[in-house]
Amino acid sequence: MKKVLSAALIAAALSTAVPTPSYAEKVLRLNNVEEPSSLNPALGLNLISWEPLNNLMEGLTRLDANHTAAPATAEKWDVSEDGKTYTFHLRQNAKWSDGSPVTAGDFVYGWTQLLTPATASPAAFLLYDIVGAQDFNAGKAGADALGIRALDEHTLQVTLNAPSLSFLNILTNPGFAPVNQKIAQANPKWHTEADSYVSNGPFVLKQWDHASSMRFEKNPNYWDKDAVKLDAVDWVMINDLNTSYQMFRTGELDATPSPLPAALYEKVKDNEQFMTVPQAGVYFYRFNTKMPPFQNADIRRAFALAVNRQDIVDYVVKQGRQAADAFVSPGFTGPDGKDFHQTSNGLVKTDAEQAKALLEKGMQAEQYTSLPPVTLSHINNPDDRKIAQALQAMFKENLGIDVRLQGIESKVFYTQQRGGKLQFSRSSFTYDYADPYNALESFVSDSSMNRTGWSSPEYDALIKEARNEADAARRWKLLQKSQQVLFADMPLFPLFFYNQGFMQKTGVTGILRHPVGYIDLKTADIQ
Repeated sequence: MKKVLSAALIAAALSTAVPTPSYAEKVLRLNNVEEPSSLNPALGLNLISWEPLNNLMEGLTRLDANHTAAPATAEKWDVSEDGKTYTFHLRQNAKWSDGSPVTAGDFVYGWTQLLTPATASPAAFLLYDIVGAQDFNAGKAGADALGIRALDEHTLQVTLNAPSLSFLNILTNPGFAPVNQKIAQANPKWHTEADSYVSNGPFVLKQWDHASSMRFEKNPNYWDKDAVKLDAVDWVMINDLNTSYQMFRTGELDATPSPLPAALYEKVKDNEQFMTVPQAGVYFYRFNTKMPPFQNADIRRAFALAVNRQDIVDYVVKQGRQAADAFVSPGFTGPDGKDFHQTSNGLVKTDAEQAKALLEKGMQAEQYTSLPPVTLSHINNPDDRKIAQALQAMFKENLGIDVRLQGIESKVFYTQQRGGKLQFSRSSFTYDYADPYNALESFVSDSSMNRTGWSSPEYDALIKEARNEADAARRWKLLQKSQQVLFADMPLFPLFFYNQGFMQKTGVTGILRHPVGYIDLKTADIQ
């Protein structure tokens, strides 16, 4: 649970958040919620760090308005015929905020720091496609084994273990931005204060009042500075979302972070300043297939079909969310120009009669005269509890089953779920990069994300084939087929897809909010 700031700290944040400009500026006022854990790309490994980092730093690629990887610090790249070697050509005019050139060596240095075992980065696995990365991260090999080479100051060569059509999307993560090697080696604390901070993105860090506010200003040395319309961005750090909403109402913020408090949705949903955009992610429930009665696929299907997802989003969750009928979220355009979800949906539905028939079939197969006790576990917070109570009522009405509810403190909950100790439990998934593969690989037999005990040789083979498939159209079909296999056995069922709901001032334009990715203010404008 987030700690609510005291009135004194809120007052201090407001007093320092918006410096008085000496001339008429275009200044956007936002809330970063909390102090970034770090503004070093190799260390800032969470949302509250990646949001600002995405605007201070820039990697080889950047998500464009269509949510696809586009040239950024790299103006172009070549891919070898076997799809394993990428040669990135950096822009000649790419500079750091101190005026020095951004070099290929800065990328080698930054990525090596992220993969270094001592960094303990949870994002390190995203670079495991690179030759030697996994062994280096595990401490089993030296940095010289990494398939990352600076061929010259403006040419970076990256060698992969196998072709990866998602690699360019992965590189849009702010963690894979360069780090100025000369600055970092001369001052290991370069990233801790505004006066020593160097960046290569659209903005520079001009002021940082820790745990209170930050001020970004337009980077005059950014290669694409003409595209940047804002003079500055003033960030406060207010972790009480109700206070943040009130600051928006009184004109102290130009937009709120997402999400708004659920209780506000009915109040603001018809307001012209309320906006909602997709967020790639899904709230779902896992069955433990190693615990009775969920070793039986028909019983799992019965529980899934007994749930009315539309009622859940309409009357319980609200916030404009979409009922989920598959695991992969909307928002991923394939080589056929169609959304993955558009061609891979309808895999689970609400059908009480069929649910009853499947339950009876499964019980007969297991020779059950009565169903073993079922405990539904959730994180002990109001939102999860309301969803669990709604499910409990649906199972009683549609299956005649009394399900016990168990609320668990979050740290204990996740420890028990990872350890396979929960019979039937809530879950959520949000994407690390913009590709359906990122979601579907979670359910291969040896994945630490599986947490269901479910194992399918057919599914494992499909995912492995998709990982190594260089033909985009064939790879897309393999991923679609794998999701069908997943839902045929139903080791999980989805409830709803996430979204981003927020307030934004009329006249604010050009902010990019991606289904997968981080807020991008490069083209933001304010009237």
